[in-house]
Amino acid sequence: MAEEEGSVVDAEDKLEAEPDLTSRESIESDPCRPKCCLKNADVENETEDTNEKSKEDFSVEEKEKDETEEEQATSSRESASFRVVWNKKNYEVTFPVDETADSLKQHIENLTGLPVSMQKLMYKGLVKDGSKTLRELHVTNGVKMMVVGSTINDVMKVTPPPPGALKEEKTTSAASKDPLCKQKMHKKVLDKGKPDDVMPGIKNKKEKLPNVPIAGMYNKFGGKVRLTFKLELDQIWIGTKSTRIDEPRIGANANKERTEKIPMGSIKNVVSEPIEEHDGYHILAIQLGPTEASRYWIYWVPAQYVDAIKDTILGKWQPF
Repeated sequence: MAEEEGSVVDAEDKLEAEPDLTSRESIESDPCRPKCCLKNADVENETEDTNEKSKEDFSVEEKEKDETEEEQATSSRESASFRVVWNKKNYEVTFPVDETADSLKQHIENLTGLPVSMQKLMYKGLVKDGSKTLRELHVTNGVKMMVVGSTINDVMKVTPPPPGALKEEKTTSAASKDPLCKQKMHKKVLDKGKPDDVMPGIKNKKEKLPNVPIAGMYNKFGGKVRLTFKLELDQIWIGTKSTRIDEPRIGANANKERTEKIPMGSIKNVVSEPIEEHDGYHILAIQLGPTEASRYWIYWVPAQYVDAIKDTILGKWQPF
């Protein structure tokens, strides 16, 4: 019995004393193990080291590639530096030329606080298509862009109607069923005939505003009228010269030209209608206040400029 117990103990001691046949030390110390096992172990270790190094190198290469692509993308976004003028203030702007005019308007809102819906962007005329890029609009370094528009607070400042205005408006509305040129107050001016020095009118044609004032027209008193658009000031200048004895004149200014400088943001509406038998000309009214009684009437306006006048004053956004 004692011999059997001793045999069990010796067997356990022998089992514990046996080396790990998978380790490199065991392979080297065991002369009976073939050399190919030693080579296989070396190959496995080298493979693991190579894989780890490859992963590190690949990670570095990918990072460098991403940084290079990002730098190229940034450098490829060509920008233009130019001046934006709004409300007599200058803003220096640098903006990517491949961005749209609508995106520029959003940037201008961030700069000025003027909402996009209230902006009219002027560059070589009114920019009507907001989807065009600055490159397509030929915006380059050093150019000047005008922004025309009023804030919501300015628009909401409505001037109270003058005494008797509501009564006059009611009378005008009653007569509005007839064409303007047939109504008494307008017919009186039209019967005077077309002014000799009025600019030529072209029907069924739209042109941008000329580089010179639109002159030679009449106001409701029969006095000569000249319209000058001062986009850099966001103003329209109405120059008048009396030719009728019934037109109000004051003191020393009785025989001189007068110029009214009207902020375009204060104008509530612009309406027009062709003159019958003179389709190349319109009757046009600029509404200076909240009611129709505040309309400033102008006669013999060349038809080809009517849309440009409306767009310049009101733009796409019209409050009334």
